[in-house]
Amino acid sequence: MQILVTGGAGFIGGHLAERFAGDGHDVVALDSFVPYYDLGIKERNVEQGQIAADESGGSYELVRGDIRDEDVVEEQVADADVVFHQAAQAGVRTSVDQPKTVNEINVDGTLNVLEAARNSETERVVVASSSSVYGKPQYLPYDEEHPTTPISPYGASKLAEEQYARVYNEVYGLPTVSLRYFTVYGPRMRPNMAISNFVSRCLNGESPVIYGDGTQTRDFTYIDDVVRANEALLNTSAADGEVINIGSTDNISIQTLAEEIRDHLAPELELEYTDRHDADAEHTHANIEKANELFGYEPSTSIREGVERFTDWYKVNRNWYEPLVRNS
Repeated sequence: MQILVTGGAGFIGGHLAERFAGDGHDVVALDSFVPYYDLGIKERNVEQGQIAADESGGSYELVRGDIRDEDVVEEQVADADVVFHQAAQAGVRTSVDQPKTVNEINVDGTLNVLEAARNSETERVVVASSSSVYGKPQYLPYDEEHPTTPISPYGASKLAEEQYARVYNEVYGLPTVSLRYFTVYGPRMRPNMAISNFVSRCLNGESPVIYGDGTQTRDFTYIDDVVRANEALLNTSAADGEVINIGSTDNISIQTLAEEIRDHLAPELELEYTDRHDADAEHTHANIEKANELFGYEPSTSIREGVERFTDWYKVNRNWYEPLVRNS
């Protein structure tokens, strides 16, 4: 199968491209290589995709291009059976500082992908959305019927992506699925995420820094579970036209997370606190019944298991990953 992964050198996109290439598919990873974080991490994702293709007999091609470029998008989507649209301007805090840029990439770029797909023979477009669309919780865990009142330009842009995907499904008959990810983490994750920050600082004898008082809670979802959810959509139409939560069903306070990582790696350190950003979500927790009913999604990695796996991986790979995370 011909598969296009936009943002294919990024964290989630890189893992998807690697898995699909490893399963023998023909994969194109489209990525703009904007230096939002160190590009060495993206280069590592590309290497893993190429290795997976070599070992499986599939193929892997990296195309450097921007989803805001209609011609580039049209050319790459034209040959794809399925598009996994992961490319985006990430970062809630970044979106507060650069709302127009976030809109241009996340909304206009997504429209380019959807438009190219409806004018081709693409069988499905899977759009990466976010739990950020929910905003302030009226109840937890979030199900897909919960009101969507995002509190950041990033969350608003992701909600717009979902709505355009729905419209292209209803009006043009393009099969689309929007997956609302809940704080994805794991090997090769972005360096400015809480888990990578806590682990790196502890391994370097520096106190973990918590934004706010630590009572915020997160539903952290391990990357392997996210990959399996996407992979399930290669061969089923059961979720077409839907928005679906992809989480772990588990959640943990940031305080507890920092304490457990600290206690495991550097128990002598004290936790430090700084101001919480107004656009940061207070709580996230996913109801995943819909994903389970539609395509059998069941997360298999608890937060504690996942953090242990990430820490073990980080210890081996810290030479290329640091010092980027410690001052994030």
